[in-house]
Amino acid sequence: MGIIAWLIIGGLAGWIAGNIMRGGGFGLLGNIGVGVVGAVVGGFLFSLLGLSSGGFIGSLVTAVVGAVVLLWVIAKVRQS
Repeated sequence: MGIIAWLIIGGLAGWIAGNIMRGGGFGLLGNIGVGVVGAVVGGFLFSLLGLSSGGFIGSLVTAVVGAVVLLWVIAKVRQS
């Protein structure tokens, strides 16, 4: 069930982050990719701040924050 949970959280997080940052999602596979990478980024950032997330909602929030940061960084790199 771990892989399925990662895919569900990744898909939701990518879709939410896509709507926050540019007004739309990236398709199913794109949302999952952005969300999973965002979960890694968010987990790293939260650990630096001394925060921890537990459960489905905590993992989703962590992934969304990480995905938004990831998309923001990508947008800034593309501008340069």
